[in-house]
Amino acid sequence: MNGKALITHVAEDGRVHGLEEHLRGTVERAGNEREDRLMQARRHVVVDVETTGMSVARGGRVIEVGAVVIEEGRIVAELGTLIEVDAPIAAGAYRVHGSSPDMLLGKPTPAEVWPRFLEFVADAPLVAHNASFDSTFIRHELARLGKRFSNRWHCTVSRSRQALPHLPNHRLETVYRHLFGSLPGGAQTHRALDDARLTARVWVAIEEGIE
Repeated sequence: MNGKALITHVAEDGRVHGLEEHLRGTVERAGNEREDRLMQARRHVVVDVETTGMSVARGGRVIEVGAVVIEEGRIVAELGTLIEVDAPIAAGAYRVHGSSPDMLLGKPTPAEVWPRFLEFVADAPLVAHNASFDSTFIRHELARLGKRFSNRWHCTVSRSRQALPHLPNHRLETVYRHLFGSLPGGAQTHRALDDARLTARVWVAIEEGIE
C-alpha cells in the first residue's frame, strides 16, 4: 500500500485528514462486515420433508418439502410444496402423512423444486427434527440432479434430549406441546411446512433456554 495515497492533505492544526478518513472508513467497513456476519449467524432455515418411505436405499423419495427462514427468532420467509415423483408411496408412509399419489399429480417436479430450494436456503445453517433423516433424503434428491450442498445441520431432537431429558419421548408434537401447551390452530403434523413451522418454534425456545 502506498502511504502517500492515504495523506490527502495536512491542515493547519496538524491533523492528517486523509488518513483519518481512511481509518474511519476502515473501522466502519469492519463494523458492517461484523454485523453482516452476526446477522448471518442468527439466520437459520428450518426444514422438513415427507417421503414415500423410510429409506433412500429402498427407493424412498421426497414428496413434500417445507422450509422457513428464522431471523432474530422470527419466521420471515417460507417455502413449501408437494412434489410429483415417479415412485410408489409405501403404506406405512401414507399412514404417517396422508399424502396420496393423486395429491401429487400436477405438482412441481424435483427438477423444479430443488434448485429453488437451494436458492432459498443459500448458505444458512439448517435445522430439522431428526436432521439425519431429512438431510439424507435431501442430499439424495440433489444428487439425482447432479447437485450438492454443504450447509451445516442442527437437530432439534438432539437439542431437546439435552434440554428436556425428562420427556417421555422427543417426537416433535410431544416437545411442542410440552413447550407451548397445544398445537397452533389449523396445524397438521406430518405436513412439511407445518412441521417446519413447529420445529422453528421449538428451536428458538430451546436455544433461548440454553443460552
